[in-house]
Amino acid sequence: KYENEKFEDEEAEALAAEPAKQRKVLAVTACPTGIAHTYMAAEALQEMAGKMGVAMKVETNGSGGVKNKLTAAEIEEAEGIIVAADKNVPVERFAGKPVIFVKVADGINKPKELIEEILSGNVPAYAGKGGNEVTSDVADAEESLGRQIYKHLMNGVSHMLPFVIGGGILIALAFMFDMEFAGTAKFGSGTPLAAFFKNIGGLAFSMMMPILAGYIAMSIGERPALMLGIVGGFLAASGGSGFFGALFAGFIGGYLILALRKVFSVLPDSLEGLKPILLYPVIGLLLMGILMTYVINPPTAAFNQWLAGALASMSTTSKVLMGFVLGAMMSIDFGGPLNKAAYVFGTASLAAADGSAVSSEIMAAVMIGGMVPPLAIALCTMLFKSKFTSKERQSGVTNFIMGLSFITEGAIPFAASDPLRVIPTCALGSGVAGALSMAFGCSVPAPHGGVFVFGVVQNWPMYFAALAAGSVLAAVLMGFVKKNVNE
Repeated sequence: KYENEKFEDEEAEALAAEPAKQRKVLAVTACPTGIAHTYMAAEALQEMAGKMGVAMKVETNGSGGVKNKLTAAEIEEAEGIIVAADKNVPVERFAGKPVIFVKVADGINKPKELIEEILSGNVPAYAGKGGNEVTSDVADAEESLGRQIYKHLMNGVSHMLPFVIGGGILIALAFMFDMEFAGTAKFGSGTPLAAFFKNIGGLAFSMMMPILAGYIAMSIGERPALMLGIVGGFLAASGGSGFFGALFAGFIGGYLILALRKVFSVLPDSLEGLKPILLYPVIGLLLMGILMTYVINPPTAAFNQWLAGALASMSTTSKVLMGFVLGAMMSIDFGGPLNKAAYVFGTASLAAADGSAVSSEIMAAVMIGGMVPPLAIALCTMLFKSKFTSKERQSGVTNFIMGLSFITEGAIPFAASDPLRVIPTCALGSGVAGALSMAFGCSVPAPHGGVFVFGVVQNWPMYFAALAAGSVLAAVLMGFVKKNVNE
């Protein structure tokens, strides 16, 4: 008895002397553009984990590729994984582990709640879907249909953007370097340098619709659907249904593969390898061609012609109103669904029905609306210092850079801390900037770049004036409505 008590006491002392084992949680963040939300969510989760004494590693799926990739050993050791993503990421590797699937915005705004939920032990294990593909939707049973459609759409948009941005800017440079031929049929390709830029840029830009459709389809039906979506996007461009036709093609391609999987599920296992290399491509392509040629293209092409005519015949007042609405939409949720809806609409306006690039007044209003919030906040931190903490004032310079670069997400931390005052004032300033852009007839040939593409903006001096007016208005209004802070 004495010996047992002695050893028990020694074991208790040894355990007390050992430091408590740190709990481990992993996370994956991803947003459609892969520029701001991805890294803001990662930073918020890591910062909160540090405060809670939890070890955390965050894998970011940004525009520059996957960083801090999670290893198999780390996944095995972790208590659970937080997937904060608005596009699809590889998740089959998490099968058997507790996984939470949320919007990337929740990673920014609710890091503590997410970490606590994982640590609670109440999160069910992710069952997986039996493969190593990037899954179409990792939480179908838990997400609404609208949320699923949004994620599929954003997967296509995120892959499309580099083609549109790179191609659009090169095409714009072609016209800038060819001003001596302005007003002539050769404008844009009159000199060898301009022709080079236009050819390369035009080729990249022409891939916009096939890539959009292909990656929407792949998001739904995984790899077998990629080819159907790409071909459907080409059929949309050649058939006159344009951007909206490509959207239809993407969703049709994805769901066609899901349907064919069910139809061919009755075939014997010995024919399993035949499906992806023969049955899906041949039968799927035939069905896609029939649907796009005879069902989708005719009415969608007619709609495109009507829409182009309606936009061309709009009065100045109507254009100003449209510019106000689009600009304000860019400032309401700072990269969320409303912001993305306006941005996708602006991007679509850069392409004619045949896929050729055009300079767009709509895109100009959208871009200027997205530039205003960070600039307004930066100005407000300088003009009304008593309304902000010292940490918030220090981020003013960063917001200037983000605003000039058309990265609206720089406003998120300020909007999250005081939404009732920051969001309405930013939305009003962005709306005014968008309306002025339309009123001045400003247009832009590229969907991104901010101040770095002002050189190719039509009527850029007034575009800059509209940006300044909207930013100053929002900053002053924000300064008046915000309360003083006590540090």
